[in-house]
Amino acid sequence: MPAVMDSDGSTMMRSEPVSCATDSSPTETPVPASLQSSSGPSASDMQYYYQYLYPFKTVFQWLNHSPKPGRDMSHRELAMAFRSGAYKRYNSYATAQEFKTQIQRANPDRFEIGAVYNKPPKDRDSILKTEMKPLEKEIVFDIDMDDYDAYRTCCSGANVCSRCWKFISVAMRIINVALVEDFGFEDFIWVFSGRRGAHCWVSDVRARVLNDFQRRQLLDYMNVLRQRNADKRLNLKRPYHPHLARSLELLKPFFVDVILREQDPWQNDETAAQSLLSGFHDKQLIELLKKHWKSDPGRSSEDKWNDIDVVASQIKHTSSLKKQDFFIRLRECKEDLVMATLYPKLDVEVTKQTIHLLKAPFCIHPATGNVCVPITEGFKPSDAPKLFVLEQEMEANGNNVEATSLEPYLKQFSTFVNALMKKEIFSKKRNREDDQDLEF
Repeated sequence: MPAVMDSDGSTMMRSEPVSCATDSSPTETPVPASLQSSSGPSASDMQYYYQYLYPFKTVFQWLNHSPKPGRDMSHRELAMAFRSGAYKRYNSYATAQEFKTQIQRANPDRFEIGAVYNKPPKDRDSILKTEMKPLEKEIVFDIDMDDYDAYRTCCSGANVCSRCWKFISVAMRIINVALVEDFGFEDFIWVFSGRRGAHCWVSDVRARVLNDFQRRQLLDYMNVLRQRNADKRLNLKRPYHPHLARSLELLKPFFVDVILREQDPWQNDETAAQSLLSGFHDKQLIELLKKHWKSDPGRSSEDKWNDIDVVASQIKHTSSLKKQDFFIRLRECKEDLVMATLYPKLDVEVTKQTIHLLKAPFCIHPATGNVCVPITEGFKPSDAPKLFVLEQEMEANGNNVEATSLEPYLKQFSTFVNALMKKEIFSKKRNREDDQDLEF
């Protein structure tokens, strides 16, 4: 029986698939139909992945903020979703080995991460529910490709390519700048959702301890674009908040390259009339542009965008003051259109509540078979390792995880976690020293 080196670096004997039985502590409840999947990796594929490839030790340390078992993990809720449609909440694990053993035994399609409570969630059935209080959890942001469907033309539905993935990359850039420059956060990582989105996990202590009201305030600051309606003018307040003014400057070059040139969403004249011209305030300008495009149909989105200024310059005004006001409002409408097409729209529910659960990094997407890996510089969805490819790589390289396509992502995540733990240990040591100084 060949030895297998697993993703945590320990050697184990490859054995028969582990049992699918689960422990009986929390009650299983039906999972929403939207979360169920009838295709993708098989149960035996998932057993193999959990047994030999999933980085349980590193994920445990990331959630625990320390290599030594502690409250941040022993009191942390994890939920499991099964291909049967069951959804098992309020699991918690005191050690990395228990975490690994129980996930392997249950063999879920995926598992999700929740809050740290004042008591171990697995004891929930033996205490009063009112005694269970969520204490902290990472701040999480979720962005999804379906929010850009009105403007992406290269793909549709669940399909994602390197071109439309730029929408997600640009959104991540905007959020990163705000997290660092506006909130001073440093310890965050982006994780591929497995199909067409990305999740940001902010692990700074200041972020983790925010209550629900504070999380909503942070969300309101970031989530300026509540609805991305292509047929309605955004009409943001002026002057722009400094965060929006900065975001606009970051988005402008991407608007030209991604929206106007690559996606070209307004080449169709009817679509342009509905979703481009609806962003402007002046009826005369709108009618003149429609007439212009009717005489020269099928102009590209970039041509149409340039036409706006050309046609606007031909409109006569009764006074210089009205002319100045017209062009100020025209500029503002164009700025709002840049924001409407590219500024990130966040999933409100994911961020605003401490108790909200979200899929763990390195889970397998049940429909695509993709590993939900950390997002590296220049990442695109096709880069994500697939489970069936990893199984082939393991068989071909003598069962060495380090020789698989998963290894660069494991290394990146491990580097992030190690840096986070060092910072936490240093912070706790400094706090102890400060307390000692106060005693004197």
